[in-house]
Amino acid sequence: MLNQIRYFQAVVHFNSFTEAAEECHISQSAISQQIKALEQALGFDLLVRMNRKFELTPAGEHFYKKSLILVADYDRLVQDSIRIARKDHSELRIGYLKGYSGTAIQTAVARFSEQYPDVTVHIISGSHEDLYDALRTEKADLVLNDQRRAFSDEYVNLSLIHMNCLVEIASRNPIAVLETVSSEDLKNTPCILVASRNQQKNEQEYYQNVFGFKGDFLFADSIEEARLMVVQNNGFMPVDDVPEFIGNATTRIPLCRNDSPITRHYCAFWKKDNSGYYIESFAEMLKAVFSEQNN
Repeated sequence: MLNQIRYFQAVVHFNSFTEAAEECHISQSAISQQIKALEQALGFDLLVRMNRKFELTPAGEHFYKKSLILVADYDRLVQDSIRIARKDHSELRIGYLKGYSGTAIQTAVARFSEQYPDVTVHIISGSHEDLYDALRTEKADLVLNDQRRAFSDEYVNLSLIHMNCLVEIASRNPIAVLETVSSEDLKNTPCILVASRNQQKNEQEYYQNVFGFKGDFLFADSIEEARLMVVQNNGFMPVDDVPEFIGNATTRIPLCRNDSPITRHYCAFWKKDNSGYYIESFAEMLKAVFSEQNN
């Protein structure tokens, strides 16, 4: 009956027996016969057929809406059960923003590994666009990313934290004595960004358009490399207000616009059709860590 319900959902979704049959890789006559068999098994009509067209009966409309939830729950149940049954092959693939320097991701991974020692955790890092590509191509199950666009219904968008943005600059730089800085104050100082070569243009445009940085841009492959450039007084690096030991060679200053702090919104993202026990469990751990660190 489950396959018959899926056929019925496809017909309603496409409003066409022909398109539904193509989507389900069966013939039009076969999908019609399957839906008739479903109606016989249920004991009521789902559709009112009118030549080449059809309408949902009131019972059919109710069944369709509730069946979407039923089938989604069933698919998730199967996925979760498979993951649990194959403990020796279970894995969780996590991505995080390359420029994020906090410890929340490491703390959450440590807690997850302690609770689920049989699950292998694979971690990647990348730019904002790299991480979305990883989700789209199923190279990552969940990513820690900043919000730069409207939320998509295709993904679960779990809000984690709003962080104040700072700039990290060499302590010997004259700007380091300021209590706050604006993009105007930094217009003659190069901005150092952590970005792969193929994402340098995207990152530069983001910081120009959203943060208003007007000077030159320099790029590094990692936080460590970027910080060495800062120490040498080659420029400033945008960072988040997270607890971190940075030594005395650099200073962190709040970044403001019109005397108000500039913030960045961090979220955990994963595909709704890939939602499962381990993903949701890790997401909750990550949210808990951010909450603890913010208190």
